Amino acid sequence: MFLSGRQTEILDIAKAEGRVLVEELALRFSVTPQTIRKDLNDLCDGRVLSRVHGGAIFPGGTENVKYEARRSIAAPEKHAIGRAAASLIPNNSSLFINIGTTTEAVGEALLGHHELMVITNNINVANKLRIFPSIEVVISGGVVRGSDGGIVGEAAVDFIKQFKVDYAVIGASAIDPYGALLDFDFREVKVAQAIIANARHVILVADSTKFERTAPVRIGHLSQVHTFVTDECSIESVRSIAAEHDVHLVETARRSV
Repeated sequence: MFLSGRQTEILDIAKAEGRVLVEELALRFSVTPQTIRKDLNDLCDGRVLSRVHGGAIFPGGTENVKYEARRSIAAPEKHAIGRAAASLIPNNSSLFINIGTTTEAVGEALLGHHELMVITNNINVANKLRIFPSIEVVISGGVVRGSDGGIVGEAAVDFIKQFKVDYAVIGASAIDPYGALLDFDFREVKVAQAIIANARHVILVADSTKFERTAPVRIGHLSQVHTFVTDECSIESVRSIAAEHDVHLVETARRSV
């Protein structure tokens, strides 16, 4: 497809940051929001961006967004999801937290808890929680991914299998309309599957942009979790699957968190 100079720059911004917003782009280029919406529509029609509320995200396919950029995507929604998920976890409990920017938000929201044992393959979570004496942090062994501080591989899977915990907090890179939970790295998926299998209550945390993405590796299915915390579930088929399988759906945009 032919791209104008402005559209090319918009695409470069989306690649670097993971997401672009209409209002921010309008200010940046000194044009109207309607002009930016037309640019985004053209880019989405060309399948180089995917439209979301208020803007667009990159990518819509099998390439993952850089971890630092992912932190900025739907950041307020992730913080609200983190607080809501943390409120479901009582003091004096054990839990897994796996890799992801939304699971990190849950970890941050747990800082006021007491007498927790947190087992994680996420160096970022471990580093934030380790200084709090009321939280015991156990970190898995395995291969450390330089891109995000995630620990993956068979050693991490074997480590996770040693435990049976009260709760698991997991994320997903994408959720399809049929309830499949998807990710990009099969090594990370193996760890996530072990976490699901060794927790009494599984909490899935994912913001609504995950409904608009795809990823090639299957973690599992929505029916395998007990609670799904998101900002808004706009996909009726996913809402129906949750109801059919007694998955408790928490939507932070529909309540005060």
